[in-house]
Amino acid sequence: MSGGMDSCVTAAIAAREHQIAALHASYGQRTETRELRCFHALADYFKAAARLIVRLDYFAEIGGSSLTDMRMPVGDANLKNPNIPNTYVPFRNAHFLSIATSWAEAIGASRIIVGAVWEDSSGYSDCRPEYYDVFNNLIRVGTRPETNVTVETPLIRLKKRDIVKRGMELQAPFHLTWSCYRETDAACGVCDSCALRLKAFQEAGVDDPIAYQTRPEYAQVSN
Repeated sequence: MSGGMDSCVTAAIAAREHQIAALHASYGQRTETRELRCFHALADYFKAAARLIVRLDYFAEIGGSSLTDMRMPVGDANLKNPNIPNTYVPFRNAHFLSIATSWAEAIGASRIIVGAVWEDSSGYSDCRPEYYDVFNNLIRVGTRPETNVTVETPLIRLKKRDIVKRGMELQAPFHLTWSCYRETDAACGVCDSCALRLKAFQEAGVDDPIAYQTRPEYAQVSN
């Protein structure tokens, strides 16, 4: 759980049928302090039986992303831009999934449930459905014969607005989440992640409960 909107709804889905063990990665991202706080709040809310927090500080050394390289500015959102934004962290999800697989095998968990979204996101390459299909094959060939762990992505083909609607149906605690790439107190409202989130809430006809410095016109919900 990153502490964001998608991982919150994913946790709400998982908690209906499973006892949750919650994993969080701090990898030098700009808002890691706020994200960690949200992770703990969500883990408490969903009564996680266990939680694991890992630090992956080497991402700052690797560079190549404005989330981990403070010399690179996080640009304002352009939702019509077909290119992957510079907030993409090179091959990040493989690191997360590898750690999750190790932990799942160690504690006897059967599923790794991830809040990856493809169709209505920033187009990150490691959020594609085929990426997770390949990773499931890797788990099968790279773990003990008796290990039975699979990665599930219940949101991957949903539009962001439908994720909001699903979260409302499940009474997901959106007020405990954080999505902004830049700020830790009031979300900026204009980075790529804020824009996708605000647009999703607007299209779902629901007010986003967290505080923003700026709410673009498209993010206003009519009452």
